[in-house]
Parts: sequence; structure tokens; C-alpha cells
Amino acid sequence: MTKFFSRFARNESGATAVEYGLIAALIGVVIITGATFLGKSLNDKFQSIGDTVATAGTAP
Repeated sequence: MTKFFSRFARNESGATAVEYGLIAALIGVVIITGATFLGKSLNDKFQSIGDTVATAGTAP
């Protein structure tokens, strides 16, 4: 039983998996945040272009 606990204490594969999981989660949060800001920026730009086109069609 002592040998089992000794091997278990030296085993770091679970800790490595947790670290990789945390890194993947952080990368996911960064991608989602970036896409959200980029999407808002693109939406504002297309709205501005649409407004310009709409007012250009009504000019005499």
C-alpha cells in the first residue's frame, strides 16, 4: 500500500492535463472576447456603410 501512495504522489500526468485544460480554456476566452469585439466593430462599420448608401440614394 505504501508503494501505491508513493507512485501516486510522483505521478504528475493529472496535473499536466489540468494545466493543458486551463491553457485551452484561457485561449478559448481570448478567442471569444476578440470575436465579440471584432463582430461589434464590423457591425458598426457595415451599419455606417448602409446608412451612407441609403442617404446617397435619396439625394437629388
